[in-house]
Amino acid sequence: MIKGVTGKILWVDLSAGTCVEERVPEEVYEHYLAGIGLAAYYLYKRIPVGADPLGSENVLAFVPGLLTGTGSMMTGRWMVAGKSPLTQTWGDANCGGTFAPAIKQCGYDGIFFVGKSEKPVYLSVSAVGIELKDASELWGKDTRETEALIQAAAEKRKPQVVCIGPAGEKLSLIAGVSNDQGRMAARSGLGAAMGSKKLKAIALNGTQRIEAADREQMKALTQGFMKHAKFKPNLPSGKFMRFLGKMMAFLPLAMRQDGMLYKIMLQKWGTISMNEFSIVTGDAPIKNWAGSDKDFTGKLSASINPDAIRELELKRYHCYSCPIGCGGYCRMSDGGETHKPEYETILALGGLLMNRDLDSLMVMNEKLNRAGMDSISAGGTVAMAIEAFENGKLTLEDTGGIELRWGNAAAAEALIDLMIERRGLGDILADGAKAAAEKLNKACEEYAIHAGGQEPAMHDGRADPGFALHYAVEPTPGRHTIGSILYYEMFQMWRKSQKVPKPSPIFYPKKWKYRGDKNNAGIAVANSKMKMIMDGAGLCLFGAFIGVHRLPIFEWLNAATGWNKAPDDYLDMGRNIQTLRQAFNQKHGAPLRHEMSNRLIGKPPLREGANKGWSVPIEELVPLYWQGMGWNPDNGRVAEADVALEGL
Repeated sequence: MIKGVTGKILWVDLSAGTCVEERVPEEVYEHYLAGIGLAAYYLYKRIPVGADPLGSENVLAFVPGLLTGTGSMMTGRWMVAGKSPLTQTWGDANCGGTFAPAIKQCGYDGIFFVGKSEKPVYLSVSAVGIELKDASELWGKDTRETEALIQAAAEKRKPQVVCIGPAGEKLSLIAGVSNDQGRMAARSGLGAAMGSKKLKAIALNGTQRIEAADREQMKALTQGFMKHAKFKPNLPSGKFMRFLGKMMAFLPLAMRQDGMLYKIMLQKWGTISMNEFSIVTGDAPIKNWAGSDKDFTGKLSASINPDAIRELELKRYHCYSCPIGCGGYCRMSDGGETHKPEYETILALGGLLMNRDLDSLMVMNEKLNRAGMDSISAGGTVAMAIEAFENGKLTLEDTGGIELRWGNAAAAEALIDLMIERRGLGDILADGAKAAAEKLNKACEEYAIHAGGQEPAMHDGRADPGFALHYAVEPTPGRHTIGSILYYEMFQMWRKSQKVPKPSPIFYPKKWKYRGDKNNAGIAVANSKMKMIMDGAGLCLFGAFIGVHRLPIFEWLNAATGWNKAPDDYLDMGRNIQTLRQAFNQKHGAPLRHEMSNRLIGKPPLREGANKGWSVPIEELVPLYWQGMGWNPDNGRVAEADVALEGL
């Protein structure tokens, strides 16, 4: 067996109450790495056609990356995967924190759940043994309470815990999974799948070490990377970021980005460094994707300037094996504390709602984290409701007396409460914008901004068409972390492979981004492959932004496993994973091109702001992407022979 992995997974049948180990053939790792690739392999095989995402036949996979625990850096990401209750497609969600290494320390490359328990349970894995424990007293508790109670019950070493909150228990289709007191694997509604199985939590307390094949090489590679990680020059104030963004928006040229700048920004502020920058460059959607910085002006956005949020920061924290430390805790006006809101949360509950009230953003962030509800989807759903109310499609009778207006922070917070409690209008909105609009009023559907049923993240495809393309063709619809033109510039894959598109000049016309040609489609293909390698290895996206010439992911994989593979070999493995996820949707009769709201592609184009006049050539890009992946360019279908499962 190769090094860097445990070579086995744990199957938990919640209906039967049994736990069984299974050996993983070495060839599976050779085809699909680990992490998301391992999940794709087993979920494709084990979830039958027609399986209800909230039924016993759905499989939930919790997987770390192949590189997790090997001595590499920024490789502490874990993923939960299954058939999505929100979109009825392949679903997965990615998260950092400290849970990923705990899976491998228990001796597994993944833990898979099938069936349904009759009563609430949680899985405990420790030196004492493997046990499904009664979670009846935990049912109804929020994520913070659940984690604290499980850890308090431990006799010695505290276990690492993932759990659901009330949103997952109440089967909200936008519920996620929490670890580390509120860090969320939020997307795809997999918290609802967990709740349907009556699985409240997983508690892991193992001590197994993971050995790399070449420990000295791993050490040398990591030391070399740390030189880049430690590079931390001073940056100007957060106000400068808005100025820089306005300058870039004004210029007719785009500049090829080097991810080292973003790494330095992360070290200073975290992901909130991009708040105002993204608003003025058009990256951040405003007013339910219908506005721009002309609506959410500098006077309004000043409250979410990164320096303003940093003033509330109590302490910083690092995910496992991460030298960057972009996370933190912030004080709240009531004296409590919350995880520093991420960029996505700030914009989804801020600019998208025209909300400038920073205190309300902190409060809603904490409420959603405790409930275990996706802040991106929650913000998008509230935005839909506000626009519907503003246009007379919802009334005070519908809202229970809540005056849903742009910028009304108290109203947004009240609606979030109803969604968490599944009460009144919130009972309908708790299943996301698309499902809610269909139930409420046909006239509301134009305000439900989604891709394939999932609210897109706070990155506007009208500013970077790579986002829009992936919203449409990624097996998990509405996914922003797969890639954009900006991501490609920062990954710098062309330094390691001759088979990916060449880089653009340092300065190039902005209109180049809107060409529906093979080059831009090829960038999306390369991004898809690279992201699957990252998710198979457990690598943080922000780490990859530093560039593959600085962050040695391919070399780490060789040192960990004992392989001697070239970067192009790994890119082929990335394609294998992406193809299998596409084949999953094909097998289950899900759309291979997701329905998208017209606003996401600029139909019609905005009349003002940085994205004024731009539309995405989606009709040209989609077949070219499919062709670049080696799928049928007419419909995105995967050839049966291309699903490398036979003989494994």
